[in-house]
Amino acid sequence: MSIIYINSYQFAAATGYDPDAQSYIPAVEAADGQALEVGVKDAINDFVVGCKADGIWAAIKAACIMAGARTLAGALVPLVGTAPTNYNFVAGDYNRETGLLGDGSTKYLDSNRANNADPQNSAHRSVYASTGASAAGGQFYGSDGVTTVGGDNLYNNVGSLSGTNRGTGSGVAFTIPSQAGTSGFKGVSRSLSTGFTARTGGSDTAVTATSSTPTSGNIAVFARTPSSPAFHSDARLAFYSIGEALDLALLDARVTALVNAIDAAIP
Repeated sequence: MSIIYINSYQFAAATGYDPDAQSYIPAVEAADGQALEVGVKDAINDFVVGCKADGIWAAIKAACIMAGARTLAGALVPLVGTAPTNYNFVAGDYNRETGLLGDGSTKYLDSNRANNADPQNSAHRSVYASTGASAAGGQFYGSDGVTTVGGDNLYNNVGSLSGTNRGTGSGVAFTIPSQAGTSGFKGVSRSLSTGFTARTGGSDTAVTATSSTPTSGNIAVFARTPSSPAFHSDARLAFYSIGEALDLALLDARVTALVNAIDAAIP
């Protein structure tokens, strides 16, 4: 059976979906070669509409919903920004309900968004882990070398969700429960020169750490440093976002609702 794809204006008029959702959904369906379930499309639209209502949508500059799509190609269609470059993920790594599984060794995405694309004192990074990484499971995202490269590098270390490079090459430690094996939303956001917020397990931790000029390398997902990838994650991720500072609690609620709604919509 052939599928006829209509343009975004017609799609919006027919569905009543938000314009950004109606641009994204047909692109995923085209990559998949098959239509998505109505429930999956509704979940995507609800996420976009909800983020706009919360005032956080504009801060998201790069994002992928790595669940819901029928194929890996569809899962890597960007919701916002530039499509990531896939390194070594194959179709068998992808699950429509739970996302994309890292191997802790060779598989990662280059987000194609530079670490310094956002203002020095306005930046966030987030992921949703459907399955937590092992104790030695690497980092969910990062850019440049933490021990060798100066500059503000907000990153998420799976072992402790700790640290951010401040130009000293040693990072800034802070106390938060171990992330080994834990699932759910995880992120960091800086809106001040004097500190940033880390969020995991549904709660925020305030970190005092003076910002420094961000490094220019791209941000990797499932690893750190696309140019020389290391600390690969073996988590299964269903979402990532990169951009300017935002309220992590609001994003957490929207992403968690999105992943749950997609799971419920897939037979």
